[in-house]
Formats: sequence, structure tokens, C-alpha cells
Amino acid sequence: MRRVLTATGIEKAYGDRSILRGADLTADEGERVGLVGINGSGKSTLLRLLVGEEGVDHGKVDIHGSIGWLGQNPELPGETVGDALDAAIAWHRQLVDDFERASAAHDVATAARLQNRLDQVGWKQGHKVAAMADKLGVVDRSAPIARLSGGERRRLALARALLGAPELLILDEPTNHLDADTIEWLESWLQGYRGALVLVTHDRYLLEAVATRIVEVERGVTVSYPGSYADYLIARAERQARQAADQQRHLALLAREAAWASRSPAARTTKQRARLKRLDDLRDREIVRTGKALELDLHSGARKGGPLLELHGVRHGYGDRTLLDGLGLVLQAGDRVGIMGPNGAGKSTLLSIISGSLTPDQGDRHVASRLNLAIMDQHRTGMDPDALVFDVAGDGNDHVFVGDSPVHVASFLERFQFTRESHTQRVGTLSGGERARLLLARLILHGANLLLLDEPTNDLDLFTLRVLEEALVEFDGALVVITHDRAFLDRVCNAVLSFEPDGRIVRYADRSQARAALAAQRAAAAAEAEEAAAPARAPAPAAPAPAPPRGGMGKRLSSREKRELAELPAKIEAEEERLEALNARLADPRTYRELDREALAALTEEATAMGPAIEALYERWTALEARS
Repeated sequence: MRRVLTATGIEKAYGDRSILRGADLTADEGERVGLVGINGSGKSTLLRLLVGEEGVDHGKVDIHGSIGWLGQNPELPGETVGDALDAAIAWHRQLVDDFERASAAHDVATAARLQNRLDQVGWKQGHKVAAMADKLGVVDRSAPIARLSGGERRRLALARALLGAPELLILDEPTNHLDADTIEWLESWLQGYRGALVLVTHDRYLLEAVATRIVEVERGVTVSYPGSYADYLIARAERQARQAADQQRHLALLAREAAWASRSPAARTTKQRARLKRLDDLRDREIVRTGKALELDLHSGARKGGPLLELHGVRHGYGDRTLLDGLGLVLQAGDRVGIMGPNGAGKSTLLSIISGSLTPDQGDRHVASRLNLAIMDQHRTGMDPDALVFDVAGDGNDHVFVGDSPVHVASFLERFQFTRESHTQRVGTLSGGERARLLLARLILHGANLLLLDEPTNDLDLFTLRVLEEALVEFDGALVVITHDRAFLDRVCNAVLSFEPDGRIVRYADRSQARAALAAQRAAAAAEAEEAAAPARAPAPAAPAPAPPRGGMGKRLSSREKRELAELPAKIEAEEERLEALNARLADPRTYRELDREALAALTEEATAMGPAIEALYERWTALEARS
């Protein structure tokens, strides 16, 4: 197996803040590496160093092959979407040009090698580009890149990375701004990817399905765990238990040495000097520090009662498009409602109507007098980017109240893994995950009994995500959440509002029930479409007029030939349907993901050979008919 990526001893610091302190990372052809770690551990930094967006302070990166790269803030070539997509397949045009030059120069060996490569990847890429753009919801080719939203830019950049057919694919949070259906498609695509993959994602289902090895960035170095995400969780827990036991033994030994040193004056004997040196070595030895665990308690302490909020007959749209039509919704304490549906279906519009920031075209909104509502929007707004973290957390005060207890802001921030150095940072300089943690801290102080969360899992590391899930499961108020994180929906929500393809909004018990209902709807629609198309199908080809016999009637048909003639119309029709199915399969982009090179070549060869075979059947039918 060929090694595609080797990174050794990687060190990187920004000012006096050291991020990576000797990180190592490898990836072999066909290997899919999931990169994990808490926010700020250096995952995205390491990826930028691998692709050369930044230079390493120390260490070495060796990459053997082409790279596909999706970063947090992707740069796109050209002026339009079409320009960016066309640039992504420039490698294919170059491959065709090289083949044509080699053929013209009668360089047989080079032409054969390039032809083999073209047979593997396909001689035409237009249908692949169109299919990839459609799957990822990329807008019209003529759309200017400068006018794309952040989500549209990332989906376009993801399409470019996948279309590049790289030998090393590096993806930083590829599921951000993707809906559940597209995430499942991406999961399937990555499972069939034959190159080396390095992936950072908060989507645990994706990580479990795709990764063959997990690498954790921890205190500036990397620790590798073979197997899936579930295997990693078990192995990491075992490793931490061993570290904790080692640390306890180390502390006990240090305490004994310190007790001896405090009782005995420093003597000049060799034995005592050696013992004092041992004590100094123990003191200098680095102790494994797990850090203060994230604490998140969202209990509002609000009194119970009837519904907190009700919507009745809500209708809303933009222009000629109706997003919500006659929606009714009742929220009370204990409800944890997930909203699922494709991008643009109206999920954020519904959240805005629930919050009261948007008035619907029709319908009523009733709120209880005890309602206390808090929002975390997708863009993490509501905080002054020029303000200091300390001031934002405490609203300008030195102390905050958690429940009925006063807590110093510095101690409160430490619960959310903000170091003392970060307290004087500007909010605008924080990473996406740090901004999310700061907003979660403010939610606790708010004491809300209705939480509205729009994509809360974006930018959160897996550890913070698990803590948030536990806090929301124990939350004593009501929750409405928009998320494409399938594991989060399954773990937290006890009801799901699904935006259906026909424009309805249906409430289900959970995501699996919603998915099963959607699958049934799609199957019924497909069956209905097939039934409607059946009468319109072209009839079997009429038998061509028999050619006049040459030289009289000729030899009469034998019994075997009569049976053959009777069977030929059905056989011709079956072969034509088979050829039609083969052509449809070859036109389907999924075929190029699901089949290996040999199977794809065999399928193409079979379809090519069927045309002459069907013509031969027609000729045989004509000849037998003339003699009948």
C-alpha cells in the first residue's frame, strides 16, 4: 500500500502561544483518517500546514500525489460558479491533451498508460460535474462567486474538492451547510473513495461510517487509534485510565520524596545528593493534565404550567413561494423538537416566527407570561466583536449569578474551557467553536425556559458536543433546534417537525420515523410515475416488410426455425430494454462511485457490444420472416 502523506515533528506557534509541539500524521492510499480534538487543539491549523496554506515552524510534510482541499474559508477561482467548476476538472482536460499528443507522436507506451487512466476515470466529465453540482445544491453556473453566501461557497468548494479526483483528500467540516440527505450521499461517496482521506467533522455518524483510523490532537501532539470512532472512544477511555493510575503513583512518590526533604537538611553525601536530584527530576516531570471539564447546566428553575408558546394557522411565504401553510405548534416544558428538511425549505423562517422576530402573513402566536426565550442563531450573532470575552460573559460585571450563587466571571469562564489568557481576547478573534462556547455560557446566565438553537453543533468539538447533548436532555424547559446532525437529533429530540417535499410540515416521534415516511412517499411517487409512463412507452418495433424472395419461395422453415421466429420479437424487445437500462446506468453518476475500474470498463464494453448484436437479431428476424 502506497503512503500518500507523511508529516513528522510538526511545530507551530502564534506569538507566545504554541499550538503544535511535534505532531505526526500519516495516511496511506485507501486509508480514511478522522482527526479529532477539542476546539483550539490545532486540528484546522494542522490541516492548513499539510496543504501549504501556512508554513511549519519545525518539522516536515511530504505528500506524494495530488491534493483535494476543503478549508473553513475556501478560496474559489474565476468569476462565476461555472468557472470554479470547470477549473476543478482542468486535470482531466490536461490528461486528454497529453494522450492526444502522445498518440500524435506515436509514443505507444505513454499513450497506452494515459488511455488506461482515461478508461478508469472516464473520457467525459460533463455529466459528473452536473451530477456533483446537483447533489451538493450548487447554484446556477452563471451565478457570480462574489454574491454567494457562506454556505453556497462551501458547497461549491466541496464539489471542487471531490471533482478533482485527488490522491489525498483533506476535508475540514464538510457537513456544515449540508442537509441530511446530502450528508448521507457524501457519506456513501467517501466510503467508496479510493484515495487517502484526512477528515475533521463533528458528525459522529459520518465519522463512524467512514473513518478507518482516528487521530487525536492532544496538547500539541497526535495520538493514533486504529479502527472506527466507537473503537477510539473505548481505547481512549482505557488510555486515560492508565494515565490516571500512573499520575497517582507519580504524585505519591513525589509526596514521599518531599516529606523526606523537609525532614532532612541537605547533606553532602553522594546518596543524599542523588536523592535530592531525584526529587528535582520528579518535580520537573510533566504531569498529565486533563484540564477542567466543561460544565453545562441549562436548568431554568422556572415554574411548571401550561404551554409556553402556541402557533395557530401560521402561513408565510416570500413572493409566490409559500413556506408555511396553516402550521400549528404547541410548545411546553419537556418538549425537545428537532426541525429537519432540505436547505431553503423554511426552517429558519419558522424559528424566526417562533422567536417573534418575524410576523407571519397569517396566523396567531400566543406566549405565556412566564416565557423566557433565548436564541443561538447559526451565525453566532448577538455579541459585540470588539468587546472582550470577560466583559461579554459578565455583561460588564466581575461576578455573575449561576442559580442563586455568585461566581467570579474568570471562574465561570474556566468552566467553559476559556484560559485566563483568552479572557482579554476580542470576541471577533475567537474561533467558531469558542464563540459557540461563549454563547452557551450566556444561555446559562439567561435562565431561559425556551431555547431556540439554529445549527448548534457547527464548529463544536466532539467533547463539547456530548456535554451539550447531556445538558439539553436534562433541560427542564422547551427546546426547538434546527440541525443536520443526525446523532444530535437522535440523542436529544423527542419529536421532529419534518418539512416534506409536497410542502407539508409533519410532526413525527423521531428522525427514523420521519425518514421511513419519506422513503415510503418516494417509493409511492416512483411507482406512480412508472405506472403513468407505462401507456406512453413505445410499442415493440413492427416487423419490417418481408423482402421478396429471390428465386421463388426458397427453402421452407424447419420446426426449430419456426420456434426461433416466434421467439425473436420478445427477444429483441428484451435486449433493447436491457440496452436502455445499461445506458441509463452509465449515465448515472452513482455508477462511477459504486463500481471499480474493471467493472466499469466491463459495463461499458457490454453496452457497446449490444448495438451490433441487436442489429443482428433484426437481420435474422427479416430473413426468417421472408421464408415463412
